[in-house]
Amino acid sequence: MKNILKRNQIIIWVIALMLVSAGYLSYSGNKIDNTVETSTGEAEDETKYAGIGDAKLVNSNNVIEQNEQVAMVPNTEENETWENKTENTDVNASGLVENDEEVSSSVNSNEENNTGNETVTTNSKLNKEKEEYFSESRLGRETMYSQMIESYQKILESQTISETQKSIAQTEIQNINATKNKIMICENLIKTKGIEDLIIFVNDKSISVVVKADKLEQEQIAQIQNIITREMGVEPENIHISNK
Repeated sequence: MKNILKRNQIIIWVIALMLVSAGYLSYSGNKIDNTVETSTGEAEDETKYAGIGDAKLVNSNNVIEQNEQVAMVPNTEENETWENKTENTDVNASGLVENDEEVSSSVNSNEENNTGNETVTTNSKLNKEKEEYFSESRLGRETMYSQMIESYQKILESQTISETQKSIAQTEIQNINATKNKIMICENLIKTKGIEDLIIFVNDKSISVVVKADKLEQEQIAQIQNIITREMGVEPENIHISNK
């Protein structure tokens, strides 16, 4: 009887032990599963958060790259505006340059015109002075001859003058008229040689010729000497020629 009880007790103990072991194993398995699940969840969460973090990082890089691209490539509208401003500036600058050139050209033209006007005025003044000189000199010469003839004419009309003196006076009047005639002939012949104007002064055997010209060529001087020598009968060395 005791043996049977012992056997039953052993069996019960073994069963109890098996139950305890089974419970322990079941508890341990749940714990391990929970741990694995927790670890897996945490890993997944970390992966998830890591993925989110990486996504944020990637987005940040994209934003930086996009910003760099935007910075490297200016806005088209701004570029057009800037180009328009630049073109306008260039046009304005060109306009200013053209205006400066026009102003400079106008100033140069005015200076040239002023210089030309001054030259014309100076030349006109010189020509006028020359014309006055020749006209006044010719008038003075004619006045002198007229006064000489008038003086000799008074001698001829005087009742107190001897016949000899009257004869001399008559001869002088003839000589004056002959000289005047010769002067007129010489001046007209010399003008045909291209001389614009001149005046001849006769003082006994010396003759002075003033020619209206800026410069006299040697050929012109020779022509004047030949004409005066032939028409007035004087030697070339007694002929004095100058220009005015």
